[in-house]
Amino acid sequence: MIHTKVRCREITESDVDGIADLLTRGFAGRSRNYWIQGLRRQAFRPVPDGYPRFGYMLDNDGEPVGVLLLIYTTRKDGEEIAIQCNLSSWYVEPAYRNYAPLLTKIAQRHKHVTYLNISPAPWTWPIIETQGFRAYCRGIFLSVPALSRAPRWSKIEVISPHTKQIEGLTDAETELLTRHARYSCLSLVCRTPKGVFPFILQPVRIRRGFIAPPVMQLIYCRSAAEYAACAGRIGRLLLRLGKIAVIIDSNEPVPGLVGIYTERRGRKYFKGPHRPRLADLTDTELVLYGP
Repeated sequence: MIHTKVRCREITESDVDGIADLLTRGFAGRSRNYWIQGLRRQAFRPVPDGYPRFGYMLDNDGEPVGVLLLIYTTRKDGEEIAIQCNLSSWYVEPAYRNYAPLLTKIAQRHKHVTYLNISPAPWTWPIIETQGFRAYCRGIFLSVPALSRAPRWSKIEVISPHTKQIEGLTDAETELLTRHARYSCLSLVCRTPKGVFPFILQPVRIRRGFIAPPVMQLIYCRSAAEYAACAGRIGRLLLRLGKIAVIIDSNEPVPGLVGIYTERRGRKYFKGPHRPRLADLTDTELVLYGP
């Protein structure tokens, strides 16, 4: 069938309900509320000037028949300001699959932007690599932080969404922790004689079930070494919350931690001028939409 009215265009706020319906049809394990919550978060978050707020859609005479969600953020790479784009959920109705290349072509047209794919299925890894993407994270380290020794004279603080200032942190890191607390993440500060260290974690869920496993994902830390140094204190807090393990993006076992490293899952890709930093999944689909 020839569809003469199909065009690729930027998603606007008036398209959100239709996009949520389309994604609900395309992803059987996700509820409509899941998509609406994420789209609302995208609607209110800051976006770099000149870039789409939601992404792009295939429009068939006003009806969305394809979608590629994009999450743009500004990152600091040394002294340089870099633009990063998380290529998020992609779906095209079967009758319109021949138009799918339009979405990927327009979404990846900026040579100065670094594009991320942080949730590729293992069977897609070879395909992604042929598209010019490179793996910056090859696996995960499943740590059991409570088995690490807590640093002496240390304490842990849970940061609320309404916190205005955090002693020892910059305004930017304070805003990062409070913003992610509003996204239902667990934002923490560990204070030790060696310094003040920020962390953001998120519960891992079983996608098709109702039981949350006792595992957290490390969304942000300055370095794996800082997490390892504070792991004992973090682990004792997590035990009180019913959590035992923390997943860390890694390319090897993390020194100073008890756990297991695997490359069977967790691979993450990028394409563009700036290699993403490990242990920084802030403002990505994992946070805005949930695991």
